[in-house]
Amino acid sequence: MEAAGVSELDKKVIRALQGEFPLVAEPYKVLAEGIGISEDLFLERVKALEEDKKIRKMGAVLRHREVGFKANVLAAWVVPQEELDTIAQEMARHPAVTHCYDRTTAPGWPYNLYTMIHGHSREECEAIASELGEAAGVTESIMLYSKHEWKKTSMKYFCE
Repeated sequence: MEAAGVSELDKKVIRALQGEFPLVAEPYKVLAEGIGISEDLFLERVKALEEDKKIRKMGAVLRHREVGFKANVLAAWVVPQEELDTIAQEMARHPAVTHCYDRTTAPGWPYNLYTMIHGHSREECEAIASELGEAAGVTESIMLYSKHEWKKTSMKYFCE
């Protein structure tokens, strides 16, 4: 049975893309061979999945602490609803912002825009947040610093 228009072959392709990426001259050929198809068919299916908006992007997962980014902060902002899209897009363009999304507010919690900022120090994160707030004209925010990282993984799909 196909889930939401995703064929069994496409599920195999997606599973292959979620694993370790081969560090060889022809990585897609290795991935294709792993699921028993040609490299051309593999790449054809990847392109079709992208065109159908079933996959959005492919990229490396950087373990930021291992490369020197020792601090991060989830900055939660109070942004006027009518400016949310514009301000979110502006903040998301900053290279130190790895996640940017809106959330529903709650009684006693007025924050509706969240940015995850990574830096080499807490001071650097605060300077970036200050820069973001100034550029956007947003003055009300709260900084939620990570104390301990319990888990960092990407989602895995079709692993039943």
